[in-house]
Amino acid sequence: MDRLRIFTGNANPELAQKICKFLGVRLGKAGVSHFSDGEIQVEIDESVRGMDTFVVQPTCPPVNQNLMELLVMLDALKRASADRITVVIPYYGYARQDRKVLPRTSISARLVANLITVAGASRILAMDLHAGQIQGFFDIPVDHLYALPVQLAYLKKIKGEIVVVSPDAGGVERARELGKRLNASIAIIDKRREKANVAKVMHVIGDVKNKVAILLDDMIDTGGTIVKAADAIMDNGAREVYACCSHPVLSGNAVEKIDGSPLKEMVATNTIPLTESARRSKKIKVLDVSPILGEAIKRIHNYESVSSLFI
Repeated sequence: MDRLRIFTGNANPELAQKICKFLGVRLGKAGVSHFSDGEIQVEIDESVRGMDTFVVQPTCPPVNQNLMELLVMLDALKRASADRITVVIPYYGYARQDRKVLPRTSISARLVANLITVAGASRILAMDLHAGQIQGFFDIPVDHLYALPVQLAYLKKIKGEIVVVSPDAGGVERARELGKRLNASIAIIDKRREKANVAKVMHVIGDVKNKVAILLDDMIDTGGTIVKAADAIMDNGAREVYACCSHPVLSGNAVEKIDGSPLKEMVATNTIPLTESARRSKKIKVLDVSPILGEAIKRIHNYESVSSLFI
């Protein structure tokens, strides 16, 4: 492990510290500062020549600033002659724009992949990508991790007959996998999205009556979809409803929506640091994924299998 170095920007230094604690290594010395006009400056404050380096930097809000920090840090490490640079990106921003759904729109998920690769990344370590095909946008190896093991350990404590609910058709595979692990049935929300960040729930497909429903999604942004889905599930006779996600983006007044909703609890992970209002919420529970990320980093460093973590 003496050739291993872990660095972080300002996106989620707390998670990086936890990963380092799990691995028993110190966090690398790097300064990330800004000029008066907002321009980002990165200085690596130790030698990384010939080192196996990892940069922990989710591209969470403020997305553009954290993405630019990551790119500048990659360039600094490359120019400092690091042997290999693995980007640990627990939350991949711009992932929702992974295809053209309207004429003359950008596939920015691919654009960001190109930027990260050109900046100097040798490998990507991501968690719960919004769409699995994003792995194919990179021309470098991608290891895709899942928060499911830590989520499963927590959700198994819930009492009663469980039904796992996907908030849209795209999340059915994710819901089916959790349902199989919990020995539970699944249901689907039929949703119509009138415009970005605005969803209208139509109806519930599946039986949720007198059951404990777990709404499962990869991210919760404005909270509109999850809250409307929770209302629809309760209207269909569910006993209780929980929400579970990997990435608590929680933009705008999402926390207020969740606090005022019929949700009993929202379970998230620490891929993204919570806002102050989210930290104060009594309904939001955060699970730690640093052991999964730390174990994956150790296996990559030692040239061991990462996929076997989830078998």
